[in-house]
Amino acid sequence: MNLKLSITALSLGLIFTGCTSSGEEEKMEVAEKAWITLFDGASTDALRGYAIDEFPEGVWYVENGTLITNPDTLNRDLVTKEQFGDFELEYQWAVDTAANSGVFIHVQEKAAMEAGNGNSPNWLENWEFQVLDDLHFPDTAVVRSAGSLYDLIVPENKVLKPIGEFNSAKIIHKDGHVEHWLNGAKVVQFEIGSDEMNKLLSNSKFSENKAYGTDTLGHIMFQHHGQKVYYKNIRVREI
Repeated sequence: MNLKLSITALSLGLIFTGCTSSGEEEKMEVAEKAWITLFDGASTDALRGYAIDEFPEGVWYVENGTLITNPDTLNRDLVTKEQFGDFELEYQWAVDTAANSGVFIHVQEKAAMEAGNGNSPNWLENWEFQVLDDLHFPDTAVVRSAGSLYDLIVPENKVLKPIGEFNSAKIIHKDGHVEHWLNGAKVVQFEIGSDEMNKLLSNSKFSENKAYGTDTLGHIMFQHHGQKVYYKNIRVREI
């Protein structure tokens, strides 16, 4: 190959390499843009109180980049303003001693059913990723421990951070397939509507509610259970 051909080939290679690199960067940018920030450490614009139009200031508050429940107020759960069907949710959470909370998916607001303590009724309606201090909360059943599908599936391969340290969590829902991730490990997975899940539901305290978990689109909800819990770095994307 003469010198001219070599230079030409090298130039073309650089052009194509540049195109490929640029294309990959564009794909990465698109993927990054797909994430919706629900809480970035400051703004709560993507969230509001259950069954109300505004963020419940004082019931939840922001401090040091963290979203925190106030245990000295009437409980009020938080919901996303937007609704999601198939999605991937990432967040970090921590708890005080003996604290309890949960993250719910596909929530429909039913204000008429609101409990007297301010909690929504959706712990009886929707799939819940349990958030808990496993060591000190009075209820020590593993099927209701941190990372579990509350009262239905025990988490496996779980490594939990000490009280006050943040755990990384992820919930995925795609076409009825659900996964719970905790500190980098998949701890729960199930198929909505499967024989296995129908059997679990029929033998659970949710058995009388035939509509339990049947919604396929709804809000993501963060529970205020009356104890102090902490959330940060919350983001979601449709998949």
